[in-house]
Amino acid sequence: MKKVILAFLINLLCVSFVFGFPNFPKKVKGHIVMDFDLSHYNVKKDVKLWVPYPISNEYQTISNIKIKGNFSEYGFYTDNKYETPIFFAKWNNKGRKKRILQISFDAERIEAVKKDFPKVEPCFDPASFKKWLQPFSLGPINGKIRKLALKITENKTTVYEKAKAIYDWICDNMYRDPKVKGCGLGDVDYLLFKHRGGKCTDIHSVFVTLCRAVGIPARERFGIRMGRNGKRTDITKWQHCYAEFYMPGYGWVPVDPADVLKMMLKRHLSLKDRETKLWRKYFWGAWDPYRIDIARGRDIILNPHQKGGPLNNFGYPYAEVDGKKIDSLDPSKFKYTFTFYPIN
Repeated sequence: MKKVILAFLINLLCVSFVFGFPNFPKKVKGHIVMDFDLSHYNVKKDVKLWVPYPISNEYQTISNIKIKGNFSEYGFYTDNKYETPIFFAKWNNKGRKKRILQISFDAERIEAVKKDFPKVEPCFDPASFKKWLQPFSLGPINGKIRKLALKITENKTTVYEKAKAIYDWICDNMYRDPKVKGCGLGDVDYLLFKHRGGKCTDIHSVFVTLCRAVGIPARERFGIRMGRNGKRTDITKWQHCYAEFYMPGYGWVPVDPADVLKMMLKRHLSLKDRETKLWRKYFWGAWDPYRIDIARGRDIILNPHQKGGPLNNFGYPYAEVDGKKIDSLDPSKFKYTFTFYPIN
């Protein structure tokens, strides 16, 4: 009997492969509430908070934005380089016992699919993509990193071929390391030559850096995942980083090798397994709809300017108490909760 049931499940799984696995919905809707509580700090200290928040773009529609709190000052800004939206709040040192902020909004996200690639690539002007071809502090594009990028893309002549070779190399040579804190730092030199395990920011920092090292415009997007079970879901730790590269004559192409490696770990898959190959095929040119974009860019200078140096990225909220940075990944010091509510 057990063998019959097992055979049935295998056949069912194979059917799902044939009919378009992974079978994501084309659209996802949800209501997201971001709650911040910085009341536990001394009332005589100034507290400042910067929060990345989403705006509508080609893949998502953001509406019904509401902001509540007892802050002393607030403002809506963007950073000067990447134009990431920033909500800034300040609680002054006038003895205010509560420091509360809530940001809520509705989000409708569509699946991003770019797979109808043209057979001929026109030339493009690198000067128009200067921002997405430059190194960042943890992603140098010269020396041994460029040498590796050239080796990976050897005998490849088009942007498509080079980017695909880099994507495949990452899927073949990196792995998801669940011990990494948060989404990872994205220290490319360390990841390539010392420890090839990491999380989404690590893996996509490698993709972006290797692409830029061979002249392909590439960038990360930082976001947060939406719930999938049709129920209220705590998504406080559901931050995610994904990537895209620019293909001349076609546009920005979504990729997510980190989710390929995550599925391999989660489902105990090897490189030879058919399911692995299907995940690799899907995430080359696609993002599922369970994600909301909130930020771009590396080495971020916030607005208003933070006291510390540039942020590695703005995928998490950032706060300072009397000019000293609070660890965004330490809930005992930085208390915030993100909650997803499904919308039918």
